Amino acid sequence: MAIAIVYMSIDFHFSSTIQGVILSSFFFGYITTQTLGGALADKYGGKWVLAGSAALWTLFTFLTPFSAEIGLGYLLLCRIFLGIGEGACFPTVSSLIASWFPTEEGSKAVSAIFSCAYIGIVVALPIATWLGSSSLGWPSIFWAFGIAGFVWSIFWQIYGKSSPNEYSGISQEELDLIIKGKPKNRPRKNLSYHKIESGEIFIESSTNENENDYTADIPLTPSNVTEENNEFEAEVDVLLPDNSNNSNNLISSNPKEVPWKFLFSRREVWAILIAQFCNSLGGFIILNWLPIYFLDRFKLDIENFGYYSVLPYATQGATGIITGFISDYAINKLNIRVKTVRRSAQIIGAVGISTFLLCTAYLAQTPLQGIILLSTGTALNSFFMCGVQVSQLDIAPKYAGTIYGLGNTFAGIPAILGVAFTGWILDITDRNWNVVWILVTIFYSIGSIFFVSWVGDKVIIE
Repeated sequence: MAIAIVYMSIDFHFSSTIQGVILSSFFFGYITTQTLGGALADKYGGKWVLAGSAALWTLFTFLTPFSAEIGLGYLLLCRIFLGIGEGACFPTVSSLIASWFPTEEGSKAVSAIFSCAYIGIVVALPIATWLGSSSLGWPSIFWAFGIAGFVWSIFWQIYGKSSPNEYSGISQEELDLIIKGKPKNRPRKNLSYHKIESGEIFIESSTNENENDYTADIPLTPSNVTEENNEFEAEVDVLLPDNSNNSNNLISSNPKEVPWKFLFSRREVWAILIAQFCNSLGGFIILNWLPIYFLDRFKLDIENFGYYSVLPYATQGATGIITGFISDYAINKLNIRVKTVRRSAQIIGAVGISTFLLCTAYLAQTPLQGIILLSTGTALNSFFMCGVQVSQLDIAPKYAGTIYGLGNTFAGIPAILGVAFTGWILDITDRNWNVVWILVTIFYSIGSIFFVSWVGDKVIIE
């Protein structure tokens, strides 16, 4: 849509404010299914949630050109429904990652899979520019990507599975590797006490804090502490059945209900929510307005402006895959504390994108200079994938989809306001983009402060 809106604005004479409203309308729908999609995926499995999500966004991608021809109101409604469909995607993927990957490979999995989203943008922007400038016109952009979504859905229906034990092609060795290190598979000798609260079970480990074991950090009190003795062992046998002879149950066991009150009471969860809220303002403004920025700032030809927007996403996608390996290596091989790695990733991502975004705004004189500076910033920005994007797997893998959905719901609020507000700022400041980029860097800084202060690295609920 970031490419198509330029061509549509020529046909329909949209102002910057109207462009902002159209771009942001997607997020009104997007935030409605984030938490719902993640919770449903955690409870019932991700295959059918993602399948339904894809079907909905594919349908309304096809309908976008027709709605635009009818009127602005119908276009906005179509964009909202497209957002409803797409909203469940990433939370569902986060839930699937928690089911499909060993704990020690969480960073690699998140960075590799979410980096593919940027690689998809790299492919999509040139194609959209070529289609929009062709004789087929801008409607062909939505038809082409609608067909792509339909084809993907067919393959997903055939090969997609919610958990590895549902996939007939997996070996026992692969299944054992995935199960290894899962919280519910920890040996009893590491357990020191248990607490029962509203039907939920929290387990504390007696291991040292600096070790990478995933544990809860609920304070000890006389009322909730039980010494590690035969009585405790017997009670744990009841609360946490030994599934050693049934490995499939360890993976397919889904929570019956989401402990909302408990999740909202934890600062580790709020670290994710606030960081995603602040990070998304910059991320979605860049995603939606970057092609128009290069068109305005450097007076590019409309047939070429989309190609200049490719490099930032190419570097972000490529670097994102590498950062995952760096993160897991630091944790598992160098024995660097998980919290230290997550904090460092957030700081590198925020400082990197903010610095080079401002350099682009104030120092770049040519399109090439601007794209190189911005691409350096987005490359560093990819470290977010090893920080806030993976943190839910550290603190609550069983509710990874739910927490990620909550975070993306919070992220949708500044996306709605920020993307629309950008168009209004451009109209009232005679298209002064520097005001926009300063606002973005402020939000990156705020998000980093909260995340670094509150991030967790131990399982808080199982």
